[in-house]
Amino acid sequence: MNVLIVEDEKALASELEIFLTGNNYLCETCFNGTTASEKIAVNKYDFILIDLGLPDYDGLDLLKEAKQSNAEAACLILTARAEVYDRIKGLDMGADDYLPKPFSLLELQSRMQAIMRRKFGIKNNTVKLGSFSIDLTDRTISHNGVMISAITKKEFDLIAYLILHKNRTLTRPQLSEHIWGSVVNDDYDSNYIDAHIKNIRKKLNVYESPDWLETVRGLGYRITL
Repeated sequence: MNVLIVEDEKALASELEIFLTGNNYLCETCFNGTTASEKIAVNKYDFILIDLGLPDYDGLDLLKEAKQSNAEAACLILTARAEVYDRIKGLDMGADDYLPKPFSLLELQSRMQAIMRRKFGIKNNTVKLGSFSIDLTDRTISHNGVMISAITKKEFDLIAYLILHKNRTLTRPQLSEHIWGSVVNDDYDSNYIDAHIKNIRKKLNVYESPDWLETVRGLGYRITL
């Protein structure tokens, strides 16, 4: 999933980017509000992490822009402990959560996962699809208790993103943008996404047909729960 990190403390911004990238997020980093505002206006993100104490921009103004231009993005505000009023105002403006500095990177990850579960109506980290169990936290897939090791990182990303958008058809460009960070070119005939879906089905068919992974002809793919 795509994450925009807006943090003027370069050491912290770098730490966040390294940690989140290592946990399978696609990250962009901005050190000021002006650059972040430009990116928010033209790009789509799944998460936007906003430091309220930016040197050139009111973080709450940036939050307002994010809610207008990236309505589907989850916004998490980062703030100093003393800024109680700004934290409350940020939540009232639509922020999904906040983290007071200093914070644990593991807590950040946990809160991001909780936001995703809330946003997409996923009650537990483990989702049952027929006889398959998908653990969204541990990033594992098992069938009747038997772990399936053949699924690659990107294949799991694809399954997890479809689960979050359960019962909703996602187009090939949507899947490419949010998982690979780029939009599939029409001239490429969408083979990029289709090949991954084909590989997933082939690997899961060894255990049982994944009927819950559906092709919507002419549109894209969906997972039905």
